[in-house]
Amino acid sequence: MSQALQDLLDLLDLEPIEENIFRGQSRSAVVPRVFGGQVAAQALVAAGRTVPADRPPHSLHAYFLRMGDPGAPIVYDVERIRDGRSFTTRRVVAVQHGRPIFSLSASFQEHEEGMDHQAPMPPAPDPAALPTSQERFRGYDHLDPRVVEHFLAAREAIDLRYVEEPPYGQYGEPREPHSQVWFRTNGKLDGPVDNALLHIVLATYVSDMTLLDSVLLAHGRGGWAVGDVVGASLDHAMWFHRPFRADEWLLYDQESPSASGGRGLGQARIYTQDGRLAVSVIQEGVVRVPR
Repeated sequence: MSQALQDLLDLLDLEPIEENIFRGQSRSAVVPRVFGGQVAAQALVAAGRTVPADRPPHSLHAYFLRMGDPGAPIVYDVERIRDGRSFTTRRVVAVQHGRPIFSLSASFQEHEEGMDHQAPMPPAPDPAALPTSQERFRGYDHLDPRVVEHFLAAREAIDLRYVEEPPYGQYGEPREPHSQVWFRTNGKLDGPVDNALLHIVLATYVSDMTLLDSVLLAHGRGGWAVGDVVGASLDHAMWFHRPFRADEWLLYDQESPSASGGRGLGQARIYTQDGRLAVSVIQEGVVRVPR
């Protein structure tokens, strides 16, 4: 396991400080605030720590309320809403400096058999044939080197490969509001940490990295990396359909059906490399053109 991946696992390993209350640390992201995927992943860890291990999450719904301070810890307060025969529900509020910055509701379910169908996996090239983040960024002389450094540091634990040029790599002209990336952890997950909840938590962490790219593509914008938009995640929802491993390739197929009122909507599906639909994702974010 790489040191970067171990550091990410340590970041997601919360400290219990009281019954139903946990504390997590933070680190800087590409922008000077706590990365939204980190808060969502830590909140899901907190909820999962109060649920039996044989009930993995099947959905989450979250709101980003305030910018997080990367220099301060985050306290996660878990409310045990319901413990049913098949489903368990938890609500989590993340607090910094005495104010809520994030809220999450998550539902967990024990395994059961039932009807089964899925949307087919879209065509996508082999991830092994695509450039790594390091290889892509070597050709982006138009980006501030400090931005490149932050991007690469933020994704050091995750091998994330764009199928086409990302918004900050090619911008100025509108493109189809559709984006694909392959991702997996930079290293295998084994031993005591290897459990179903961790794989779902890691997918939650990654899901906030690129989902609004398709909004930017529709308008020919490069995004936060080039400073031609300002924005932030507003809400986030995920449904976990089938088991998957975060240390094996996953295709994140993303599109934007709408942008209006200073907001953009991204929706996506995550597939395993053998074509199983694992996760559905929807997010709305603030996307504004600087004045």
